[in-house]
Order: sequence, then structure tokens, then C-alpha cells
Amino acid sequence: MNARDIMLGRLRAAAPKASAGCGELDRRIDDHFNARRAARSASELAQSLQAAMTASHAEVWQASRSAWPALLAQQLGAHGVRRLLLDTAGAEGAALAQALPPEIQAWPFAHPLEAWKSELFNSIDAGFTVARSGIAATGTLVLAPDAGTPRTVSLVPPLHVALVYANTLHADLHAAAQAERWRDGMPTNLVLVSGPSKTSDIQQTLAYGAHGPRRMWVIIVTDDVTE
Repeated sequence: MNARDIMLGRLRAAAPKASAGCGELDRRIDDHFNARRAARSASELAQSLQAAMTASHAEVWQASRSAWPALLAQQLGAHGVRRLLLDTAGAEGAALAQALPPEIQAWPFAHPLEAWKSELFNSIDAGFTVARSGIAATGTLVLAPDAGTPRTVSLVPPLHVALVYANTLHADLHAAAQAERWRDGMPTNLVLVSGPSKTSDIQQTLAYGAHGPRRMWVIIVTDDVTE
């Protein structure tokens, strides 16, 4: 046993043990939310997510697995997007890149931010991300940024385009944390997004795009819906 093992052993021995009281509290919290939550189909969750995000000024479509790339490519072209930031190493990014018309360039996040900051902030029209899951009650997407799709992709371009699968939707935040077992290991950067970036001043004037994208599009892929 080396010094590192000895030190870690002492830290583990000194760590507080979970008490029966914590377990009882967890059970009561679970019972509270489970009793309030009606059983809902995946398609109902998709409808709720769409309604809530639309109310927060996002534009939301539902599409099948085979149809969404063409739908999104058509919308991007129609709205003048010419440079789209996306991870072509992922299945969804590759499918969208293949569907893009010639006038839209697909840009991977292939360089350190410092090497192309000016280009990124001044010439990229939109960023594409794939959500880990969604929360229907609040119209929220759960993003888990990684090396191919860092937080910058959903934060810097003026348009954030997100894809979420209907079979990953949860009724509420408690259901998401419970089903995905967040207690077993939270990522270092989990992002919850419910619409375009917005802020308001002391006069309650609401402004969009002050700290992030002015617009947000969401594609809900419904093929894998399980009733």
C-alpha cells in the first residue's frame, strides 16, 4: 500500500456514512412526487414539451427519424443559415450534414477556442446539439456537453438548434434525476435549456439574446416513442 492508498483510505474512513434518516427522507421525497405524477405516454410527454418550449419562444417540430434531417435542412436554408456548427462524428450530426443544401457549410468544433474565436463569434450562424433527455413539465432540454459539442455550440451562435428523442423525455425534474440516476455521478457540466437566452432589466423589459442565442429551434424525434 503506497502513500496515496493510505491517504484515500483515511479519507474514506472519515467520510460520513449514509444514515437511515437520509434513506427515509429520500423515500418520502420519491413518494411525494410519484403520487403527484400521472402516468403519461411518450407522445403525451412530447406534446407537453413542445407546448412548454413554444411558450418560452422556442420553435419546435416533431418528426420521424427518417424525416427530421430534411426538415431541418430545409428550415436552415429558408432562414439564411450559411455556416452551421455541429459534430459530424455523431450519428445525428452526420445525418444532418448529409442533408444540408450546398449553400450551407457544416463546421466541426475542431480547433481550440482561442484559435478561431473571432471567426466563431462573427461568422457562425447556428449551432446543433443533441440533448441527453428532456423534461416535459417545464419544457427543458438536458444537455451534456462533450469534446465534440462543447457548451460553446449552444451558447455562442445566434441560433441554437437542438434535437431530442421522444423516448428520452421525463415528466418532471424529479423523474429525470430518478430515472437517469443522477445521484450516481453528475457530469461536470450538465446544462438545462428551456428556450432562447433572455434577460430583463429593472423596468421588466424582456430582451432576447443578451447572453446567448436569440433563437432556439427544437426537433423532437418521435420514431422511438414507446406507449
